[in-house]
Amino acid sequence: MLDLQRLRALHAVSVHGTVGAAALALGYTPSAVSQQIAKLERETRTVLLEREGRGVRLTDEARQLVVAAQELLAIVERAETELEERRGRPAGRLTVAAFASAARGLMPGVLAELARRHPALDARLSEVDPHLSVDLVAKGAVDLAVAHDWDIAPLPAPPGLEQAVIGDDLCDLLVPAGHPFAGRAAVRREELGGERWICQPPGRVCHDWLLRTLRAAGHEPDLVHQADENPTLVALVAAGLGVALIPRLGRGPLPAGVVAVALDPMPVRRLYALWRTGAARRPAIAETVRVLRELWPEVTAHPPR
Repeated sequence: MLDLQRLRALHAVSVHGTVGAAALALGYTPSAVSQQIAKLERETRTVLLEREGRGVRLTDEARQLVVAAQELLAIVERAETELEERRGRPAGRLTVAAFASAARGLMPGVLAELARRHPALDARLSEVDPHLSVDLVAKGAVDLAVAHDWDIAPLPAPPGLEQAVIGDDLCDLLVPAGHPFAGRAAVRREELGGERWICQPPGRVCHDWLLRTLRAAGHEPDLVHQADENPTLVALVAAGLGVALIPRLGRGPLPAGVVAVALDPMPVRRLYALWRTGAARRPAIAETVRVLRELWPEVTAHPPR
């Protein structure tokens, strides 16, 4: 008989792409995941992983087994949902994926509140980019995702997922203290031509929004510095190296030498919670979504300056 935990390990490698990433998602060590898959290979008398450069790839037999594993894990999830629903209170493990600034600015308070209210609930957070986290929920790798979109790039919702709006996160134009915009109450998008921009790398929603918006206003943006994390972007602005558009969530207080100026109209990104269809019957997910929406006004009540 096939062992469910070993199938779960193989499924995780399929979803996350590497043994190391699968181990991180499952809360195991990479060697433990490798051992689980080695045992599964002995059980099935089949080679499931093959070396490919520094990584691994799934064999055709492994991919077929992953399909069966996903079906079995879905059955287990339904059974766990029904049991938790009968108990009527949040309990068990709940895996949550959130993008960086939500993981920093929103989730600590949410997780602390869930732990206070529901000691039997074991909520676990992973920091994951929005374009990846939605797919992880769809594939059953995580239970709930906190993701975001912008007006020009609506959040894709694959079939089989449900979502709820958490709230809107406002964005500011950050400029060095000596910049001509620093004393302004607001700046129109048409005035942004000729600026040296600091932004996230291509493929990130913030980067795409900046390019599309400035081009629509008649400007080809000069992207001089790129970094993944907002604190790095803010530090580059503080050094006088350019301007940046940074959302308020998780930004923290601005360092000396950086001034926040409103952009007219002000950019907004919308936060969502996403989960698999039917899983909202699980009290843990329903309660987590409720707490996310309940705490959002507190998070945004005092914007960082």
